[in-house]
Amino acid sequence: MIRIAWLVATKDLRIEARSRVLLWQVLPFGVIALLLSGLALGPTRAGTSTLGPGLFYLVTLFVALLMINRSQALENASGTRASVATLGLDPAGVFLGKALALTIELWVTGVVLLAGSVLVLHTDLLHSLQALPSILVTLAALSAAGTLYGALTQGGDGPATLLPVLTLPAFAPLLIAGERSFSAALQGGALWQWWVIVVVAFAAYTAVGVLLYGVLEES
Repeated sequence: MIRIAWLVATKDLRIEARSRVLLWQVLPFGVIALLLSGLALGPTRAGTSTLGPGLFYLVTLFVALLMINRSQALENASGTRASVATLGLDPAGVFLGKALALTIELWVTGVVLLAGSVLVLHTDLLHSLQALPSILVTLAALSAAGTLYGALTQGGDGPATLLPVLTLPAFAPLLIAGERSFSAALQGGALWQWWVIVVVAFAAYTAVGVLLYGVLEES
């Protein structure tokens, strides 16, 4: 299972590196959305407002939805699903591989957006760095949940519109916990109580994905 996960993850990352969709489309979209958020706050409120963490995660949500659709589009490419079925790859390994690749892509995006929040929203640099571990864990949980729910929509008539409907209720607790953890870091408060929610959700989505990903792919 681990070997298959590694093969699937490297395959997705190689495709992404060659297509450069993340570099030339997704990242610019996220940066522009963050910039517009800063303009909406205005120069007098940026840096003093408590909306910075929420705006960061709102932009991250939009970017994550794009990347989840992109990740599942790779599986819908001509011959990909037939090749997976022919090779008899363990669905659990495929799930872990796709979740790992998506996690790495979201981590790269999250670091860029965090730097953007420091520059555009004027969040404190030191406290933002203290929030970085909780942000990385939150993004990993979003990747596991997104990979799971993405399998429900692949091959449908309108996956681009169905995916947000399915994922937003599942993402809401993760986004709230991530925002509260980020806010607590900016205020110098404790983070551990919000970490519990994110870690439990990450473990739950990973376990469900390992068990049910094959069933979801066949549905």
